[in-house]
Parts: sequence; structure tokens; C-alpha cells
Amino acid sequence: MKARNNNTLTLDQFKDKHYGKVGTKKRDELEEGYENFKIGALIHEARIEKGLTQEELAAKIGTSKSYISKIENNIKEVRLSTLKKIIELGLGGHLELSIKL
Repeated sequence: MKARNNNTLTLDQFKDKHYGKVGTKKRDELEEGYENFKIGALIHEARIEKGLTQEELAAKIGTSKSYISKIENNIKEVRLSTLKKIIELGLGGHLELSIKL
């Protein structure tokens, strides 16, 4: 991505400048944190789309509202088994994983 003008950086340029290039420790830690954040944001969006409150989603999978909140707000990492429950039991969806090499 190119910068729009001399004063504006793309997200990748900003990350390069402040966190280093892809493959450096600081940048990898940032990217890993972003992936966790993305999962929480996706759960939040799907829950809203289904018209569920955090409390309703929590009840469907047998956990607490505060746990759902912590996942959505990237305070707590979600285990794969819990993610599967949230997606399948709570949201009526299907979880698909892929590994890219």
C-alpha cells in the first residue's frame, strides 16, 4: 500500500516504523496480539448480528457474561474448544481452521 501523501502512513508503514519489519520480535508480538483481537472482534460482530446479548451467548454455552466480555475485549485469550462452543452452540455457525505455510 502506498501512502496517500507525505504526512499519511498506511497501517503497514506505521507498523514498520514503530514496530519494525515483519519477522522481528517486536513486530511478531504485535501481529500475534492483533490476531487475538481479531477473534474477539469477530465474535462480537457475529453475536450482534444474531441479536444476542453477552449474557444470552454465555448462557447458551454454559459460561459467564464477564467471560464473553473478556474474550470480545481481548482481555482473555479463548481456547480452541471454547471458541468452537461459542461459534457452534452459541452462534449456530461452523468453525473452520486453516494453516497457511
